[in-house]
Amino acid sequence: MDTTRLFSLEGRTALITGGSRGIGRMIAEGYLAQGARVYISARKAAACDQTAKELSAFGHCVSLPADVSTLEGAQALVAAYGKHEKTLDILVNNAGAAWGAPYHEFPESGWDKVVDLNLKTPFFLTQALTPMLKAAATDHLAKVINIASIDGVSVNPQETYSYAASKAGLIHLTRRMALRLAQERIVVSAIAPGAFASDMNKDARDHGDEVKGRIPAGRIGTPEDMAGAAIYLASRAGDYVMGSTLIVDGGVTYAR
Repeated sequence: MDTTRLFSLEGRTALITGGSRGIGRMIAEGYLAQGARVYISARKAAACDQTAKELSAFGHCVSLPADVSTLEGAQALVAAYGKHEKTLDILVNNAGAAWGAPYHEFPESGWDKVVDLNLKTPFFLTQALTPMLKAAATDHLAKVINIASIDGVSVNPQETYSYAASKAGLIHLTRRMALRLAQERIVVSAIAPGAFASDMNKDARDHGDEVKGRIPAGRIGTPEDMAGAAIYLASRAGDYVMGSTLIVDGGVTYAR
């Protein structure tokens, strides 16, 4: 058994939505360290360009700004990526949104925005990129990794109805897509992060000392924690993990 190349992404291409900050950026940096050519996308062009510029210090990183919350935006991203590469080895569906409001006041806009981006976009973006993923799956498997959340696994006390529902739906969608795409040599899996410092998780970012007191591991997640999980699933090491959701949360799901 030769394990020296088990976690290598040398020569692979990766497209990461929501890649300009937070978890998306953590994954992008990890993939670059493992030798992948990385393309990041985000709605805000300036932020996306700046992050790509900074990450280029670690390897080939290209900014592809796009608003993937609409089908038109997702298709535009596919077209932009196609100008650089003919195939795609790894797709990370990370772009997401959250909305919190009391039950009696929760608006339709807070439902549609979150569910469209968190649940509909991963499906249709993957669908549009399937030909490129299939083309990459020659001597190795192509990978799709959906970024879910522990809020889709267990219920938290916050009134984030559409967010929790969308992430639970994404976990189940991952299973359904995995069954279908396995026949195309495309492996679909998911990661359910817990507390990582980001704009999406401002508590972990701004009140880390308080938050870590509720986590059995005694700390919030680091970029290395997220990169490690994403590298595992994207590499040869994760080839036999199909349809599963990897919980990366320091044990907090079981302590709720």
